[in-house]
Amino acid sequence: MTSSVRALQGTSDRSLAVKDWIGLVARLLLGGVLVAAGLLKITHLGSSRTATRAYDLMPVDLANFVGTLLPMLEIVLGLLLLAGLLTRGTAVLGGLLMLAFIGGIASAWARGLTIDCGCFGGGGSVDENQTKYLQEILRDTGLALCAVWLVVRPRSRWSLDGRLWGS
Repeated sequence: MTSSVRALQGTSDRSLAVKDWIGLVARLLLGGVLVAAGLLKITHLGSSRTATRAYDLMPVDLANFVGTLLPMLEIVLGLLLLAGLLTRGTAVLGGLLMLAFIGGIASAWARGLTIDCGCFGGGGSVDENQTKYLQEILRDTGLALCAVWLVVRPRSRWSLDGRLWGS
């Protein structure tokens, strides 16, 4: 092997290692936020249902169902991501969840609703100066980008996927 081929191979190995670390950060960030959001809501399901109803996007019974189910879904997806298990599929679901959150927040903003997103508990009506729609959309966009990274390249450091399937 020539020295130039070895040099290129070394660069490729370093590039893959960096990508594995980026995957780990994306996994821990998205997974950690999902677990935190779910845990903060699961002990106050009434508030979670109130927050979901406040978006005024679905019938009350469906909003109550979503508000009850959402914290559990967030926790399960988050734990799978933290463990690095079924990463690609979980990232698809997490990314779709972020897109739904972005759409809901953008819809509330466009319709002039003054609500707290309820992303980390709470939710419902707030004063106009207490809304944080832009920050919430930017945060969820960043999390959606983490999901995209993991869908395209699910391989990351310290994942159960890697241990179980060598990926």
